[in-house]
Amino acid sequence: MARVNDPELTKRELHGVVAEMYDRMVKGEAPTMTLPVRTKNNIGFDKKLGVYKYGKKRSVRDASSLGSAKNLLRALHVVEFIEEMIKSGKSSTLREMYYISEGWGYGKFGSQNDSNNLAEDLEVITTCLREDFKLRPEEDGARMIGNLTLQEKNRKGEWMRINARDDVGDSGYGVPYNVEIEKIELLEHDVDFIMAIETGGMFDRLIENGFDEDYRCALLHLKGQPARSTRRILKRMNEEWGLPVVVFLDGDPWSFRIFASIAYGAIKTAHISEYLATPSASYLGITADDILAYDLPADELSKKDVEALNAELSDPRFADGWWQDQINMMLEINMKAEQQSLAKYGLDFVTDTYLPEKLGELGLA
Repeated sequence: MARVNDPELTKRELHGVVAEMYDRMVKGEAPTMTLPVRTKNNIGFDKKLGVYKYGKKRSVRDASSLGSAKNLLRALHVVEFIEEMIKSGKSSTLREMYYISEGWGYGKFGSQNDSNNLAEDLEVITTCLREDFKLRPEEDGARMIGNLTLQEKNRKGEWMRINARDDVGDSGYGVPYNVEIEKIELLEHDVDFIMAIETGGMFDRLIENGFDEDYRCALLHLKGQPARSTRRILKRMNEEWGLPVVVFLDGDPWSFRIFASIAYGAIKTAHISEYLATPSASYLGITADDILAYDLPADELSKKDVEALNAELSDPRFADGWWQDQINMMLEINMKAEQQSLAKYGLDFVTDTYLPEKLGELGLA
């Protein structure tokens, strides 16, 4: 879904947050901030978008206690801080904003988590993205390699043309925190699909074995639970280039959730699922039946693993019959396996046998 950052629109939306508080105060009432309820119970499937979004339930924060009054004060400080950054063309990490709040008196944050949550709250209320606020995370984005050509605007405001195969080293192209159209333009490609990979070891194995060139694909390292910029660039390449996305993960409940966040969205970012989720993404493996079919080295499920799998059985993102079968099978065999377990059959097994067979099942090999 294409979108363009409009700084003036961002400021107007933020002013709406301030206006709600101001309008209440001029009436002699306690200021309030209204936002959607951000829980699992207020998330529903949007059939038009194919993703999970927040529903119509709303919560109201007011100044009825000292703690809640401080939260509203912090929101005003953050709005002012964001406006200053937009005006000056600067950006800040979420961590920097947390420390900057030390100068806000009663409005300073009690923890980094409080700071992060308020940034997310303002996204939810304004329907803007964190990138519009000039706020960036501490972590790096994904690594990507393959015959993809894009343009990235550098810090001097100049466009750089980059091919993610020919213009990079073995580590690939580093995806920046902001991948919106004002920062990244997707130019052209010569690949048939994109493979998103959970672990760095497997990403490096596929590069070393030349898998991207042999199978005409782009490889993207998710780095575990993928950053928002990672999910966003996957979404853009899928939508703008029409490229299929397949996801290659460990075989455990936590990796299943990584897939769900890529394909359908996550609770924390349900307000922007249409920009981050790729509903057509396919789960490649490792699956529960892979553990049996390939006789993979595996570990017993922990108590937390079992609890997570049982929770996934009632998660609407796993309502599909195939997912129900995979989750129940994993519970039945009481085993989980890592991507690297495929090395049991040698360093080339994953690229010569496993992935070709799995991609063949999806019609991509």
